[in-house]
Amino acid sequence: MFKRIVAFLVSMFLTLSFTLRRASTGENNPNNEMTIQENRFAAENEFISMKREQKRLPTFKQEKDNLPRPVWESHDDAVDCYYKTWELAFSNLKKPSMFSGFVSNYIDTAFNGELFMWDSVFILMFGRYGSRSFNFQGTLDNFYSHQYKDGYICREMEQDTCKEAFTRFDPCATGPDVMAWSEWEYYKNFGDTERLAKVFPCLMAYHEWMQEFHTWPDGTYWSSGLGCGMDNLPRMQPGYSVTYSHGHMVWIDACLQALMNCRILTEMAKVLGREADVTGLQEERERLLQVVNEKLWDDESAFYYDLWKTGELNHVKHLGAYWALLAEAVPADKADRFIAHLTNENEFATPCMLPALSADHPAFSPDGGYWCGGVWAPTSYMVLRGLDTYGRYDLSHKIGVNYLDYVVSVFNDTGTVYENYAPMPGADGKPRQGGVSHADFVGWTGIVPISVLFEYVFGIKPDAQNNVIRWNIDLTDRFGVEKYPFGPDATLSLMCEKRANTAEEPKVDIRSDKPVTVEIYWDDGRQSKTVTVG
Repeated sequence: MFKRIVAFLVSMFLTLSFTLRRASTGENNPNNEMTIQENRFAAENEFISMKREQKRLPTFKQEKDNLPRPVWESHDDAVDCYYKTWELAFSNLKKPSMFSGFVSNYIDTAFNGELFMWDSVFILMFGRYGSRSFNFQGTLDNFYSHQYKDGYICREMEQDTCKEAFTRFDPCATGPDVMAWSEWEYYKNFGDTERLAKVFPCLMAYHEWMQEFHTWPDGTYWSSGLGCGMDNLPRMQPGYSVTYSHGHMVWIDACLQALMNCRILTEMAKVLGREADVTGLQEERERLLQVVNEKLWDDESAFYYDLWKTGELNHVKHLGAYWALLAEAVPADKADRFIAHLTNENEFATPCMLPALSADHPAFSPDGGYWCGGVWAPTSYMVLRGLDTYGRYDLSHKIGVNYLDYVVSVFNDTGTVYENYAPMPGADGKPRQGGVSHADFVGWTGIVPISVLFEYVFGIKPDAQNNVIRWNIDLTDRFGVEKYPFGPDATLSLMCEKRANTAEEPKVDIRSDKPVTVEIYWDDGRQSKTVTVG
């Protein structure tokens, strides 16, 4: 009798959980019934009906020896910071609660007990290096499982309930639209076509929802301070809330993210043989490219800006404009002048480089002021990746070294990493965390001691899709990585010996359990090595 009662209660709990999840997607929800029209791609969403994952969570202690092992002569503190970051990451792994509607084990945003879309995308940029120990990419499954029938996905959800932080048409409800970038990066690293096929319709439905509900008549996009992720950035016309309003403004970052999505979704469709599903994306991309470069570019200052409803550019230089690099939106004749702002000490080349707001703006805060000058992992990493797109590996290395040095310096003083960092040192001349900044933030700050270390300080850029690793060797110390994960199942060791100077040809030792090509670059030299097993 007792067993039957327990079984009945469990059944009721599971039924309620499923009902709540369906309600979150707009079904059986009278408040949404009048506004939802089913999207053909959302109808393919497999995540809504997925069973809740029950797999046990790994611990840092169990998995430490399975993680990539950095080696860097005379930089033990950077290596210590690297492992501290992973320790914090593993402490934030969670299982989906019965009533959340979540379907996969995930990494917590480490902010307020809610899961954030924007944060998760960037957490996964370093999480992929630990994918042999935990499926970090599965974190995004929990957003797809909450997709509405018309494609909408809320950007912030409580982890223990089905509650979403915003209603669908709140200007702060969703964004930024960068999940496709995360999934494409994962595919390029691991070649997981099965996952790509599952997420593609979810991403297409979400893009089409944004296209329908977050654009102006000319097809340009809008967002809000919370919706774009840069909460208090002073970019709005006077009279509008910098945090909560769209301001009737054309948002440069939202336009560029849509541009990037058009390219990525088209590439996904080619892999999946679904080209017929993306015929409209090329037209949208061409239209946005024209608007961005004709209406949002100021040739005198060589910068992209937001456009106020008055038809005036706001002339606020912020890092959101640098999505233009990743979107491949900057014409060749504009690129050098646009990138030059990053090396201007009066703009973005502060002691800790890449403040969110240019240092010549009246609202710039030396202690960061959150987004009024704070240095943040997501925007900095976006700029670094964009510089690679334009072949500026020299500058991305310089900025990467600067950023890692700053974060490690604060780690040496505090024993942890922070949500953001001050662009200017304190009164004692030492690097410091941002004036408003959470500690133990892993969280997206894990990007710096892990991804920035591997990709921009060590210079190792994986391209598993083509079975190639690009290795830009700029350091002269002995350095490298052991147990480096590459592709579906390859593991490499890449070591470089100490050199007298950067012009000296590097002596490398590369070992792999699968064939791989490593292209090595240094100063003006280049060498390609095809490594067989061993």
